[in-house]
Amino acid sequence: MVQGRFFGGVLIGGALLLSGCSKAVPPAPTPQEALALRPADPRIASLYESACKACHAVAGTGAPLVHDHAAWDPRWKQGLPVLVDHVLQGYRGMPAGGQCLTCTPQDHQALIRFLADQPEPKP
Repeated sequence: MVQGRFFGGVLIGGALLLSGCSKAVPPAPTPQEALALRPADPRIASLYESACKACHAVAGTGAPLVHDHAAWDPRWKQGLPVLVDHVLQGYRGMPAGGQCLTCTPQDHQALIRFLADQPEPKP
């Protein structure tokens, strides 16, 4: 009987330890933080300011907010090519081209990575 309790305790303790290992979703930025976020690259920052920020940094627009992992992680799982296609073709409230007439596909990728708070792949 004592042995059964010991193993039961070990199983419960192990489960508690493993539950602590799950990846916690970072909290969404506050409205002030969302407005202050900008890409490190000056060119991409300029494109973001002129084409993305008006919708993706303001709550209530229907667009997923910048660095909001709860909103972006499910989208990110679709894959970057799908997200770029949504921008290029338009998707739901997103206008075709994402309001960026001068953006290249690489620019769109960089902007999506910034919005979703996903790092650039390492070469």
